Amino acid sequence: MASTPEGQPSAINNFLQSPLGNNMALGAGMALVISIMAAVWLWGQKPDYRILLSNYSDKDGGAIIAALQQMNVPYQYAEGGGAILVPADRVHDARLKLAAQGLPKAGNVGFELMENQKLGISQFLEQVNFQHALEGELARSINSIAVVQSSRVHLAIPKPTVFVREAQKPTASVLLNLHPGRVLDAQQVSAIVHLVSSSVPDLPAKNVTIVDENGNLLSDQEELGRNTRLDPNQLKYIQEIQDDIVRRVESILSPIVGAQNVRAEASAEIDFSHAEQAAEKYTPNNKPETTAKRSEHLNESKSSEGGGDSSKPGGVPGASSNQPGQQKPAAEGGGNSNTQKDNTINYELDKTVRYVQEPMGNIKRLTVAVLVNNKIEVDAKGKSTSKPLTEDEKTQITNLVKEAMGFNKDRGDSLNVTNTGFTVPPKEVIPEEPFWKPYANIETGKSIGQWLLSFIAILYLFFKILKPMLKRLSDPPLPPAAKESASDDNNEPSSPAKKSEATVEGAIKLASEDPRMVASVVKNWVNE
Repeated sequence: MASTPEGQPSAINNFLQSPLGNNMALGAGMALVISIMAAVWLWGQKPDYRILLSNYSDKDGGAIIAALQQMNVPYQYAEGGGAILVPADRVHDARLKLAAQGLPKAGNVGFELMENQKLGISQFLEQVNFQHALEGELARSINSIAVVQSSRVHLAIPKPTVFVREAQKPTASVLLNLHPGRVLDAQQVSAIVHLVSSSVPDLPAKNVTIVDENGNLLSDQEELGRNTRLDPNQLKYIQEIQDDIVRRVESILSPIVGAQNVRAEASAEIDFSHAEQAAEKYTPNNKPETTAKRSEHLNESKSSEGGGDSSKPGGVPGASSNQPGQQKPAAEGGGNSNTQKDNTINYELDKTVRYVQEPMGNIKRLTVAVLVNNKIEVDAKGKSTSKPLTEDEKTQITNLVKEAMGFNKDRGDSLNVTNTGFTVPPKEVIPEEPFWKPYANIETGKSIGQWLLSFIAILYLFFKILKPMLKRLSDPPLPPAAKESASDDNNEPSSPAKKSEATVEGAIKLASEDPRMVASVVKNWVNE
């Protein structure tokens, strides 16, 4: 006969009341309780997340999240979305896998762009891709500087031409985004300018423009040339000289008055002017006979005066008078004769050429101030007394300081040594911090609460549910007659005498119906 729906609950109840069904139900319940306890324990064990990457662009962030999802790596956001966190045991593995995929790209594409060239690309597009790749490589190089957070490089490369007059030089523009609180000095700006200039053919340094994120022009070479302020290197040089003087003064006075009883400050005026001097010096010739002649000019002229024509030779006509130089003396009627000589001698002059180049960084003037504490004297009773220095001690200290600083009176150096009592500030009493104070925060409270709640839940599940199940599973099953008598006792409460009588009757009935079961129970009692 087919079973009816009304008979199904009774069959299920009979199966559950049987030993096999009872054990199966207890096993399922125990498995469920153990699963709940394991879930509570895992909930209490919060994984430790560490920073995977930070300071990334939005485009790189999306690519990184997609890669983590593909690798089944859990992640979280921190610092308002500025950092990605992953479990601590998977940080290095995730970084290496992301690096294999080229992430993060930092928003700049380098020469890897040339690796994916399409077949049949035009020369114009090839030149554009090359320029874009060069800009990305320059930006990557600039980003490696510690002060720079990110950068962008724009190159303007003109087309080559065969006409020299129409040829144009390339230009470059660099936009820098610096880390908060960081600045670039003139030397670093010049380094970036020369880095870009040296990376592009025919690009002069004057054609490179650098601008920061606030729109400040950093690479104005003409303005830098007109700037008369000291550069950082010169300021550093001045500070090193002043610190060296202070250190020498304090080190020479510390053995005398104590390291805590002397204070010194120095101010140095440094001449950073670059001077060059050229001079020519001529000395007189005291001994002309010993000097060398440069040139000599001798001029000699003669003239004669007679009674006749001066152009004709005088005397009696004849052969002798017609010959040159055969003139008669004036007494004989030949006339007067004059002779004139001019002699000009030029001597070499002594010449001294002197070329002097004065070095930079000479000390123009030093100003040093030294403050010395009063000396402390302790009497026989152990009482300390502060007394000022004597004049001899002040003189001794002043002389030592002059030697240590390199005092030069002609240079205008100044030194001031003052003796006074130092004011000792009261010692600040720092209260001892309780041991629990560093841990008194919200995160620690959440962790402790989570651990405590998990512990209470696991204890409750174990003692209230799992342990009774284990005890019930370990107890021997009751015979049906005992169950009926137990149910009768529960349904019809009576006096102790009636309960004892009913128990005896049930035992007799059970012994008559199933003597093997009674024998087994008695055997178990004897064994125990």
